Amino acid sequence: MLMKRFRTLLTLGGLLAGLPAAQAQYFGIKGGLNAAVLDGQQISQNTKYKTSFHGGVFYNYNLIGPLSLRPELQYSMQGSEFKSAQEDFTTKLHYLAIPVLLDLKIGPVHVQGGPQFGVLLRAEQDGKRFLGYSVSGDEEYGSVGGQITNQFKRQDFSLCAGAEIDLGRTFTVGGRFNAGLNDIADYKDIRSANDPRLKNRVIQGYLALRFGGDR
Repeated sequence: MLMKRFRTLLTLGGLLAGLPAAQAQYFGIKGGLNAAVLDGQQISQNTKYKTSFHGGVFYNYNLIGPLSLRPELQYSMQGSEFKSAQEDFTTKLHYLAIPVLLDLKIGPVHVQGGPQFGVLLRAEQDGKRFLGYSVSGDEEYGSVGGQITNQFKRQDFSLCAGAEIDLGRTFTVGGRFNAGLNDIADYKDIRSANDPRLKNRVIQGYLALRFGGDR
C-alpha cells in the first residue's frame, strides 16, 4: 500500500514537472482598498469596518508547473471604528505587511493562500468620549486623539486567502481576506482578565501591474 501511494505521488510529480511553467518569474506593483475591523473577545464597544488603503510590491517565482511562490511587501492601513453609549472613536493601525503566498494558476485565475507577518509602524486614535453632565444637565464630551502605539503589540500574524484574475498580460484584479491569529492588544500597565483581545480582520480589493517574465 505504501509503495502504491509512493508511485502515485511520483506520477503526479512527474505530470506537474512535465507541464510548461504557467507563470514565469515576474515582479509588479499593486494597490487598492482595505475594509478593516478589529474583532475579538471582551470588547465593550461595537466595532465597525473602516475603509482605508494598501499598496506595495510583489515577486512571482515559478516553482513547478502552475504553482508559484509569491512574496510581497506592502504598506497597509488597518484598524476599526469603535462606538458605544460613551465612546465614538476610530483606531488607525499602520502596518508593514509581508505575505508569503502560494499561487496556483488555473487558466486566467490565480488562487492564493499563505501566512502574513506584519510589523506595526504606528497606531493612532481619533474621536470623542463622554465626560459627564454639565451644571445645566447637558452631556459633555471630550476629544480623544494622538498616538497610542504603546497599546498594541508590534507583531501581527495572519493567514491570507484570495484570488486574482488576469486582465491581459499586464494587469490583474484581485481580492483577499486576511485573518489575524494573535491578540494585538498590549495594555502593559493595566493588564487584567477583562482586557479586550483584539485581532485584525481585513478584506482587500486591488489592481496589480506586472513587469517582466513570460506571463
